[in-house]
Amino acid sequence: MGNTESVSVQKRLARFRPEERPVVEGVFDKLQGGGAPSGAPGKTPAGNTLTLEMLQSSMGSVAPESMVRRVYQCMCSIDPGLAAPPAAGRSSSSAASGVGREQLVIFLADTLRGTAEERAPLVRAMAQRGAGPVTVVPCEQVAEFLEDLISTVVQIVVHRGRLQAWKPERMGDGSLGVKLLAEHICSELKPSDQGCDDSCLEDWIFRTPQVSLYLEMLVSEGLDVSLSGRPAPTLLPPCRDTPWKDLRCLLDLPSLMFLAPQLPDSYNAPWRLVFSTQLHGESFSRMVTGLTKCGPTLLLIRDTKGHIFGGFASHAWELRPKFQGDSRCFLFTVFPRLRVYTATGYNEHFMYLNQNQQTMPNGLGMGGQHGYFGLWLDSDFGRGHSRARPRCTTYGSPQLSEEEDFSLDSVEVWAVGKPPEPQEGEEGQGKRSILDMDPEAQAMMEMTGKTLHSQGLREPEEDQEQ
Repeated sequence: MGNTESVSVQKRLARFRPEERPVVEGVFDKLQGGGAPSGAPGKTPAGNTLTLEMLQSSMGSVAPESMVRRVYQCMCSIDPGLAAPPAAGRSSSSAASGVGREQLVIFLADTLRGTAEERAPLVRAMAQRGAGPVTVVPCEQVAEFLEDLISTVVQIVVHRGRLQAWKPERMGDGSLGVKLLAEHICSELKPSDQGCDDSCLEDWIFRTPQVSLYLEMLVSEGLDVSLSGRPAPTLLPPCRDTPWKDLRCLLDLPSLMFLAPQLPDSYNAPWRLVFSTQLHGESFSRMVTGLTKCGPTLLLIRDTKGHIFGGFASHAWELRPKFQGDSRCFLFTVFPRLRVYTATGYNEHFMYLNQNQQTMPNGLGMGGQHGYFGLWLDSDFGRGHSRARPRCTTYGSPQLSEEEDFSLDSVEVWAVGKPPEPQEGEEGQGKRSILDMDPEAQAMMEMTGKTLHSQGLREPEEDQEQ
């Protein structure tokens, strides 16, 4: 670019490593080479600007046309003499004249290495409809921009083969998932009465890292900017041994992109389907078999009214008449909105699983209390409830289902962590008394003064025989 480049461009190039700077500076020439041939309409003879057609040629395979136009509009709005796109915007003639080298470098630097303050005016420029002097954009326009951005990210994941063995064609409606994820992220906006200005967008970008992550993917993948310091992010967890031929997953790609980052950082094992009503039938016992001994799990439920919700269990489930788990557990909804509800600290009623008892509730519960769970599946499979008036005490969640008492349509259980290590002595469980497997029955017998005759008549453990 020589010595004529502006101070703002020089400062932005300094953000990149020495070996990365030629890559950034070379994007302009690469885009021109991928555009219309010399002398064709849309390419200036001098080759000093980029046209919309050139940008479309590079980004068209991974981004919808509406997103390409947003990027082009944003690039054209940048004044190389200023730190960011001016609040009043540039005239529409800027778009007609094309994008210059310095405008492109500033755009690349601010999207790939910029701060929330620097990215805010870029988002404003991409979100606004049409060119012209704009300082505030309505929330609806930000939501439309975000839908385009998320659609692009999903398309990149599919186009680049980063599905991690997930099958979009055997999953939920991705277009609906895009809208739900955009709505969730936009719910973090704190606009003024007039709408979203740069300070509002800066605060939003700072608090919602997905916006910056998706912007970086849009630019690095769409414009083919490969930087050694930023490997491509992994948005989907690996999926293993899933019988896709017989399964229609309750999740879609955007909802999976939403849920996966909610898990604790250490839970990065491949997801494994351990129960599905589509595959295993409507059996509580079969579900319990899938839940136990497989480590942390994600429970997904769809009721007969179409609501999709569930819970994350941080520990392996155990059949016992008392609460278990820890504060890493959470409840969530997928439809009609994407939300996560984490532990409030009010109590420790995180997980509950019981079966075949006469004096304690039989079923699976998360949050709340007996008879008033935030999420409950009855052992009489097919029924459940979500009671929260106004909120679940354990997770702060509202009613998850359409109706307080709901009927099941589908259930899935995904193992999402490493299975627990076998505990010492588990191999000898076959010799244990039935009372050991049923602590409630043992406690009831002791309370009524019954003598536990079998205590002294057991076969010795193998380690005691030696």
